Formats: sequence, structure tokens, C-alpha cells
Amino acid sequence: MRWTARARGAWIQIAVERDGALAGDVAVGLDAKAAIATIGYTLAPAHQGQGLGREAVGAVVERLFELTGVHRVEASLDPRNIASARLVESLGFELEGVATEAARDGDGWADDARYALTAGAHAAWRDRPVTPPDDVHLVEISPATTRAMLDVRAHPTQRRFISDMASSYADALFSDVINGAPVVPWLRAIEADGERVGFMMLAAVTPHHPEPYLWRLLIDRRHQRRGIGDRALTLLVDRLRAEGHRTLLVDWNLGPGTPEPFYLRRGFVKVRNISDDEVEGRLEL
Repeated sequence: MRWTARARGAWIQIAVERDGALAGDVAVGLDAKAAIATIGYTLAPAHQGQGLGREAVGAVVERLFELTGVHRVEASLDPRNIASARLVESLGFELEGVATEAARDGDGWADDARYALTAGAHAAWRDRPVTPPDDVHLVEISPATTRAMLDVRAHPTQRRFISDMASSYADALFSDVINGAPVVPWLRAIEADGERVGFMMLAAVTPHHPEPYLWRLLIDRRHQRRGIGDRALTLLVDRLRAEGHRTLLVDWNLGPGTPEPFYLRRGFVKVRNISDDEVEGRLEL
């Protein structure tokens, strides 16, 4: 991809083809100083959900940084378009904020989610570990590591399903009263090859709460898809079995990107609907 002086301050459209057919396009706009690029993308419904959009947009972003010397790539989208948001998140884009009613939507106005990726952040995302780690451990969170754990965070679109670390700390400190007694939290950091990459919190078994409940399971956005969540859950299950427990409860919300496939794959079985968009599952140990 080469930019001429004439292309600065203008937009170009790049066709996305699949098997010789037009599947969509990626639009790129470059500012007058060739330092900031803005991207947009569309994909025909028949080609969605197959990874083609991520491949096409990822290739364009890679070339913008490597061949044009762009410092920053921006993308704005309707925050209701979860698939589009998940696409840019998978490429390392950070959500910088949501502008309220900043985009035309028919006769009305819609919010506008603003994502961006700098050259440095792109390099860090590209070089992050992506293979399964050699070692995974559950380690206690000490006073020295409490604040560092706040850097463990999910993608913005996943925050509909999992609370952030600050909220988890608050829930542990001011836990709900269930069956006449406060829930007792059991907290652990998830460590992979010596790096803290996730968080787990269990509602411990007490006389008032006879069944262990997986309260939180969070893998940092940079370390997802490495199999760490599976291995952390296995460590927990092994611990519970050794303590003589026979079941483990969990609940999850429904919707695009739900963790439901993860839990069903691990053997959890739905036992009841907590609400229209929340399900409780149980794993036989």
C-alpha cells in the first residue's frame, strides 16, 4: 500500500474478495500530515462470522503501520454493533470513549464508540504471547500485588459478562447476604509463566452456602485464547475434588460473545434460568 501526496486528506476504498467475488470493503482515510488514519469496513451478510473481516481489516492495519509510517489508526462504530466492536478489539484497538448521540441514525441520533490503536500499542499487541503457557498457577493476592491486579481487564464488549477488578474487589469486601449470612470470597490471581494474567473468585462453602460457586473468572484481554481459562478452571476443580466437594455452580449472561460455550464445553449443565438473559449451570465433580 503506497500513499501519494494526493491521497493525503482523502479516502480510498479497498475491495475484499473471496473466491473471486466481492465480499466487502475496507475504507481508509489519511489526514493531511499522513500521521493518523481512519478506517471503516463493511462485509456482506453471507461472508460475516467467518473471520474474513478480521483478516481483511487486520491486513490493512498492518500495512498502514509498516508501510506508510502512520502513527495512529482510528475507528468509530455504533456501540450496539457488538460484532464490529469485537473485530477491532481482536486487533488490539482500545476503546477511548463513547460520544453520546454523535452520529446520525435515520431521523435520530446514535452514540459513537471511538476506538484507536497507536503504532506502539500495535507492536505490543502483535508481540504478545499467543501460545499455551508452560505453567499455570493460582496464587494468593498479596498487599504488594493488589493494585497491579487492577491492570487485568477484559475487552470492553466482554464487560457485559464479567465485572472489572475494582468491582470484584468491592463485591469481595461488601459481599451479598444470602441465606442469612454474607458470602465468603476466596480470591486468587491466575499466573501463567510467572506473569499474572487473570483473576478467579469463588464463593466459598459455609454452613449457610453448602455448594461452591464460581463467582468470577477473568482472563486479561492480552492473554485470551491461550487455554489459560481452561487450565485455571481445572486447577480449581482439582482443589474442590480434593476437599470432597461434588458440584460447582456458575452463572453466565446470554448474548453475543457470551461465555456459555466455554462452560458447556467444560461439562457444565444448565439447571435454571435466573432471568431472561442469565443462566445458572452446574458441573458434577
